Amino acid sequence: MTGSTRASAPAGRAGGKSGAKTAGRRVQTRRAGAPDRSATPAAQATACYVYGVLPGDVEVTPEGSGVAGGEIRLVRHGELAALVSELRLSRPLGRPDDLIAHQRLLDDVAAEVPVLPMRFGAVLDGTESVARELLAPHHDEFRAALDDLEGRAQFVVKARYREDAVLREVLAEHPEAARLREQIRGLPEDASWDARIRLGEIINQAIEAKRDADTRALAEGLAPHAVAVVIREPTHEEDAAHLAILVDDERRQEFEEALEDFGRDWAERITLRLIGPQAPYDFVVTGR
Repeated sequence: MTGSTRASAPAGRAGGKSGAKTAGRRVQTRRAGAPDRSATPAAQATACYVYGVLPGDVEVTPEGSGVAGGEIRLVRHGELAALVSELRLSRPLGRPDDLIAHQRLLDDVAAEVPVLPMRFGAVLDGTESVARELLAPHHDEFRAALDDLEGRAQFVVKARYREDAVLREVLAEHPEAARLREQIRGLPEDASWDARIRLGEIINQAIEAKRDADTRALAEGLAPHAVAVVIREPTHEEDAAHLAILVDDERRQEFEEALEDFGRDWAERITLRLIGPQAPYDFVVTGR
């Protein structure tokens, strides 16, 4: 991709890195780490950690593991299956490794089959609670949401300004900023404090305006090649755009070519990064 970098997992439903198959679909998950067996017997009470909800015809390979090295398995109800692992109740959650294991597992699964992801996981008493409290009350809603995601994948597009290029644009478009920059050149900070503050304000406001315009242009340019586009909040002061995009598998090449066009047009001022497929956090509501 001209003017861009790309990190992407396979998009196919069969034969990708997760090894899922459409007939009797099987998802191969990766081992996240060894189970923690250090607790005393009194602290061994467990619960079910829920990652997300899948179609009921999916199988998972036994070697996969999730948060805290727990063995991945499925809890089934009707046409649904919850992706779960066992978790000690005494173990605190929210460690960085937990978040990585959670997201990686869901992204691997989403590359092969539809999934309704829990953004941070849900903890329920056991498999019966998962079926009774999660799957049964929302069965039809979840089934419809999974049908909507069949043959589709979420991608994230991150656009970031090239610092020197965007600064040149701001100075060229705002004479006051250019004048202030020359005014403070070579002066000590305490002797030019007010001018520096004003210059910073002009630059920040100008970049915000550029971000709004470039985000709108990118979203509108990619929308005809996508099912849906969600504009995310920027995560860095130099972000030009941050989008989550739902794409039909059969239109993925068309979508990527449209992004390539932006990469060429913006090569001198913006870098683009395409990430995915990912679990479709931005396009589903799991009800929990």
